[in-house]
Amino acid sequence: MAKTPLDERLREFMDRYIYPNEKPFEDSLRHNRWKVPELMEELKDKARAEGLWNLFLPDSNFGAGLTNRQYAPLCAIMGHSLIAPEVFNCNAPDTGNMEVLVRYGSPEQQDTWLKPLLDGRIRSCFAMTEPDVASSDATNIRTDIHADGDSYVINGHKWWSTGAGHPSCRIAIVMGVTNASAPRYERQSMILVPMDTPGVRLERRLSVFGYDDAPSGHGEIVFDRVRVPKSHIIWGEGKGFAIAQGRLGPGRIHHAMRLIGSAERALDLMVERVLNRTAFGKPLADQGVIRQWIALSRIEIEQARLLTLSAAEKMDQAGNKAARREIAMIKVVAPRMALSVLDRAIQAFGGAGVGPDTPLAQHWANARTLRLADGPDEVHLDQLARDELKAARQRMEQS
Repeated sequence: MAKTPLDERLREFMDRYIYPNEKPFEDSLRHNRWKVPELMEELKDKARAEGLWNLFLPDSNFGAGLTNRQYAPLCAIMGHSLIAPEVFNCNAPDTGNMEVLVRYGSPEQQDTWLKPLLDGRIRSCFAMTEPDVASSDATNIRTDIHADGDSYVINGHKWWSTGAGHPSCRIAIVMGVTNASAPRYERQSMILVPMDTPGVRLERRLSVFGYDDAPSGHGEIVFDRVRVPKSHIIWGEGKGFAIAQGRLGPGRIHHAMRLIGSAERALDLMVERVLNRTAFGKPLADQGVIRQWIALSRIEIEQARLLTLSAAEKMDQAGNKAARREIAMIKVVAPRMALSVLDRAIQAFGGAGVGPDTPLAQHWANARTLRLADGPDEVHLDQLARDELKAARQRMEQS
């Protein structure tokens, strides 16, 4: 695939600034896990100065004006490093939250929250998942959002709100029930809640396989009689599911491509390792099973890449709804592929693969969580199977 100048500029930036600063960034967090290192702000300034900023937004009034298909390879390059997306202001959940505000936010909401997010001056979180219900079925969500005069009052308990622990997190998009008697997919709404609103409590920061993902983190949040103006509702009451569909399509492309980048990094590290390591009298690269690992990893990466690019292109041409099947497929394929490649790389490194001296273990933990994020694999597999069965029944009826 021919590389665009933007691809080249991004790769050069990664080589010059990102990879050499991964360890210094982590070292700087040792003294205070929840303070943003100055190094991050310096890197963001460099990225902004080089025009590598807000690349994810298809709207040229706000972002780079790239299509999903054009942005996808850039997202894969960023996926090589866990610190890279924030450097370019292309990190989740801010990307999804900004897209929500671009598509559905009022001019007032855009002025107040979208602009500082686009500038990288603040961070945000997305509060949807709840600990007391199976949130894979979003109709289970219980957080109550009820009107009271000129305000909405919010009561609920959320967790796994990525970014909530970040010291610059200023706003949450909260999903909850505004009308329990409405049709099933019109009961829920999304509303903007400033994090400093009375009644918002960050109960704890959650770790993932022991990683706290500082300074961003994943928060457990309680909303206790939180009162916000009615103007904070996004689009309107009952639009929560419609907004979620618009938000999750591009987000799943981003996740999939970042995972492809993560797998590419793992394969690069594995190949370098086996070329420089000897066991049982010969280089690991000469072991038959190692060569199979390398070949299978390359095959799996390219399969996932082509499927993801196909989904991105269909989204651009026909919209998120038309690409629903392809989006579901990449949501299943990409994490499984990345986990397979990372597992082989870890095995090739032996003890070093599970320790802190390579990025492999943390990339593995990140990939494993993405089999749950945006809906567990089983939900997408069930929907895909139902689509296939429905199509088969229709063919049988017509024959």
